[in-house]
Amino acid sequence: MPDTPAVLVTGANKGIGLQIAKDLAGEGFTVLVGSRNLENGQEAAASIGEGARAVQLDVTDQASISAAAEYIQSEFGHLDVLVNNAGISHAGRAGDLSKPLAERAKAGLLPVAPLDDVRTVFETNVFGVIAVTQAMLPLLRKAPQPRIVNVASSGGSITLNADRANPHRAMYGTYSVSKSAVHAVTLAFAASLESEGIKVNAACPGFTSTDLNNFAGTRTVEQGANHPVRMALIGPDGPTGTFSNEDGPLPW
Repeated sequence: MPDTPAVLVTGANKGIGLQIAKDLAGEGFTVLVGSRNLENGQEAAASIGEGARAVQLDVTDQASISAAAEYIQSEFGHLDVLVNNAGISHAGRAGDLSKPLAERAKAGLLPVAPLDDVRTVFETNVFGVIAVTQAMLPLLRKAPQPRIVNVASSGGSITLNADRANPHRAMYGTYSVSKSAVHAVTLAFAASLESEGIKVNAACPGFTSTDLNNFAGTRTVEQGANHPVRMALIGPDGPTGTFSNEDGPLPW
């Protein structure tokens, strides 16, 4: 089994996830590039280099999750860091990237969004985080300093969106609500696992230019990956149960 620490990054074949994987490989980790499509994952792993391996992982498919956990067990025997990055913005017609951003955002607002679309987003963004974390816990428990980082969003802050003066609250739709749920899930895992020394934190990358927002973001993937990577590297004195970006704590 490899002597280097191992990290699994979900949705790591592109965007912020790929950059997180690259950065952590640069920090000496063996990076497991989680990707729904194995070929895409293999291409991403090849672009990272020798310290990366592709793992077929569909966070909405329990059989895929279990197979990934079995592979990590057989190859490494433990997992040092889990980065829950995989996410989608919309489903169905709300996710049609040929439509203007404003139109897609409106279609994603909960009074308008079809319930099936809401379920689809939650399957990946929320239930996927829970399912992957639960499956990887036995492996994380075998690591000396296990850490879990959930890629979150200030757009999912209930506190910020409750402020009527916040112009972004008009965008508080399906994706944002799913991230609010991720924040709650982060707290639940952090509270449950604190006595075991497993640190669980939510990290906001900021409005990063990826296909999730049709490349409308104002930050580069390098900038977006910076804080999730920082939280993946925290030591034994680092925090748990926090929600933050590179500038500090954010309101839940």
